[in-house]
Amino acid sequence: MAISHLRRPLLPLLVLPFLMAPAPLPAQTGGAPYSVDGRGFARLQEAVDAIGEGEGTIRIAPGYHRDCAVQTAGRVAFVAAEPGRAIFDGVTCEGKAALVLRGGGAKIDGIVFQNMRVPDGNGAGVRLEKSDLDIANSLFRNSEQGILTADDPQATLSIDRSTFSRLGRCDRGLSCAHSVYTGIYGRVVVTRTRFEKGSGGHYLKSRGVAVDISDNSFDDTQGSATNYMVDLPSGSVGRIANNLFVQGRDKENYSALIAVAAEERKNPSRGLAIDGNRASLPEGMGRKSVFVADWSGEALAIGANDLGAGLAKFEKRSN
Repeated sequence: MAISHLRRPLLPLLVLPFLMAPAPLPAQTGGAPYSVDGRGFARLQEAVDAIGEGEGTIRIAPGYHRDCAVQTAGRVAFVAAEPGRAIFDGVTCEGKAALVLRGGGAKIDGIVFQNMRVPDGNGAGVRLEKSDLDIANSLFRNSEQGILTADDPQATLSIDRSTFSRLGRCDRGLSCAHSVYTGIYGRVVVTRTRFEKGSGGHYLKSRGVAVDISDNSFDDTQGSATNYMVDLPSGSVGRIANNLFVQGRDKENYSALIAVAAEERKNPSRGLAIDGNRASLPEGMGRKSVFVADWSGEALAIGANDLGAGLAKFEKRSN
């Protein structure tokens, strides 16, 4: 697909160095795979339980960890001892995710989550059920979903410098899964992050009351049966700015790149700022689409965006 009208290469800042690291050594060699304040633990749940209602950091050794944990209290940081070499592979807790978080807050830094699948089709690296979560320098790949949240209108989900690859599905008669799908969180912040190679659903679907989606790349050139790149199905305020959107050829729904309030108008959308973005469609297909499709009926603040051939700026729609 040609993208010659774009003035800069595809987000070189998002080629994360740790993704090029050599294959990790087995997690169990050379000592306990998890440590808290120098104390080793054989299982991740044991390390989480050791922090309990307090606050602490779990250092995770390099290797493949076929393990999972549920956090029910305290504030826990899950940190890779070597960024990009601590890999949680294919094991979920409660039929949900590798990390099920419903404590007092959490942080994830430098971890890889892959191959998460569960019977209801929502296997995720992270299931966030309440409280704040900060994610940085992490990779979610080859799973049904990267991150899935419940509702917490008082909390913030923040994702920075991470990658979501080969995620999502819409099959088996089940509700679709997405690369990232948030419930009604108070604020959802996604910055300097790459979304690519989606395998169904939307890349970023958020019912967050307020969003800040900026400086990301959404590269759908190798996507399969994907839908919207950004879906705000309940409406939202905030901004979508300085992102790169490259639409792919294999779409289940190519009618729009960004959708606002397509399912309901639960959140206000007046003043949602969408500007400084660049977007293109595949060349040679004769396809047309809309950059922003809006069902909210409110006045969005759509500024200057660099749109390729075949992309209309805005379309007002009704349910």
